Amino acid sequence: MRPARIGMITPSSNTAIEPITTRIFAALGEAVTVHFTRIRVTHISLEPSSLDQFTAAAMTEAARLLADARVDVIAWNGTSGAWKGLQTDREIVDRIQSETGIPATTSTLDLLEACRRLGITRCGLATPYLPEVHEAIRRTLAAEDLEVVASAFLGITVNHEFAEVPLPRIEALLAEVALPAADGIAVVCTNFPAAAVVDRVEAATARPVVDTLAATAWRTLRLAGVRQPVRGFGQLLARP
Repeated sequence: MRPARIGMITPSSNTAIEPITTRIFAALGEAVTVHFTRIRVTHISLEPSSLDQFTAAAMTEAARLLADARVDVIAWNGTSGAWKGLQTDREIVDRIQSETGIPATTSTLDLLEACRRLGITRCGLATPYLPEVHEAIRRTLAAEDLEVVASAFLGITVNHEFAEVPLPRIEALLAEVALPAADGIAVVCTNFPAAAVVDRVEAATARPVVDTLAATAWRTLRLAGVRQPVRGFGQLLARP
């Protein structure tokens, strides 16, 4: 029996998805392989030049390339739907599935599914984004019955710089939003290497942490029929 094949569409300037996802999947040995393609993304804001980077047409063309590898699932491993609105992610999923016949998902949809799985309804929200992008994300989550009760953001707009934030700074950012009113922490950005500190933050705060990069790994594995637990990246992936 061949391994499950996971296909991922990543932003061109993202340097966190591939190394971290590869580390997560490596724990599963020969049960799964992961395959990547890219679309051009360089900056994050609410300006039209930024929003126009995330078109369904670009995603569909990238998905066709992954379909050539006969993958079992295709994910848009980016969080644009969190500030553009979930209708854009749902359109991407519909287009990819229609064009390729392969199950599809997105990181924002995966984050929400993971929060439901862990029983998180009131979260602390941590992002590296500009305040207006962060606020748009808060509204998107609230519309899906995920209330944001604490917020922290870094105000960065250049996508490449998200991955360069030191891990201690990320850990401190997550700790900022671990208020008593929050029953979990949500981290939105797949170029933000928060997955590396999730275990420590969960231990320190006694709260589950849902990071979009880790949530995408978790959801794509489930869609591909792989349910073995993976330890070292938080309780979401550690559950069978």
